[in-house]
Amino acid sequence: MKFTDIQNLIQDDIDKTNQVLIEHLSSDVALINQISGHIINAGGKRLRPLLLLLCARATNYQGNHHHLMAAVIELIHTATLLHDDIVDESDMRRGKDTANEVWSNAASVLVGDFIYSRAFEMMVKPESIRIMELLSKATNEIAQGEVLQLLNCQNDKLSEDEYYQVIKRKTAVLFQAATQIAGVLSAVGSEQEQALKNYGLHLGNAFQITDDILDYQSDSTTIGKEIGDDLSEGKTTLPMIYALKNTSGADKKLLQDAINNADNSNLAQITAILQEVDAFGYASKQAQKSADLAKEALAPIKDSNYKNALIALCDLSFQRKV
Repeated sequence: MKFTDIQNLIQDDIDKTNQVLIEHLSSDVALINQISGHIINAGGKRLRPLLLLLCARATNYQGNHHHLMAAVIELIHTATLLHDDIVDESDMRRGKDTANEVWSNAASVLVGDFIYSRAFEMMVKPESIRIMELLSKATNEIAQGEVLQLLNCQNDKLSEDEYYQVIKRKTAVLFQAATQIAGVLSAVGSEQEQALKNYGLHLGNAFQITDDILDYQSDSTTIGKEIGDDLSEGKTTLPMIYALKNTSGADKKLLQDAINNADNSNLAQITAILQEVDAFGYASKQAQKSADLAKEALAPIKDSNYKNALIALCDLSFQRKV
């Protein structure tokens, strides 16, 4: 199953979610409309709202709040991107200039705040305390993850456990919120809700590990940002953690200096070292393990085309065709 096949399966839901996004991002403040439009129209697969829509269908949801909640998930993600690009001093996102590059850091921070607050304004409409609890907790964990990542920058001693703490909070918790909320909307039992929650968590981990591999091995067209950005920001991701454990002498010093000085000027040489010690192979195996755990988590969910799509997304995310 290709990604386009998955989209076609719920195209009507996607279209209705996009309409909700357009309606709720409207403002009488022109700059908000400009920056919001710039981000929303910049592309991307909108994987997180897609997950919520698929999980809602897979659990036979009969209402229409799934479009609203999918839009909320996308708005929260969009707000984090605006703020991330400022913290990381990024100038490219999804192959286009970032909002902070076009307008300014101040404008991006404030519009990011607007999008966050609009998401919280929307999330009360289903009148579900449970959903509000899940989303408020998720956004708080995302913020903690961003701070944790900032504290860990230029740290060549970062452990694998510490790395997983960061990616869980920074990435996986929003995947988890999207899938679990679908279960709450469908009023499934505790076993199925836990299954959807676990699916989102493991899929988010697989997605982020693969993203960290691609920062060294892909190209800017594929991942929508400059290659080596993580290194230039002093981020110690899984391939680098593994390589630091399995190198010595001049090679290890080169890696340590690159992290500690947030310097990607020797990216080709560093990538060659990581390749030589099979750091990418190791990280890929960990991403595959997370993807397999995501598939296994879906066992309590009734078989359907929607469940098949959720399973296919595990492979697509790991293979990074998403």
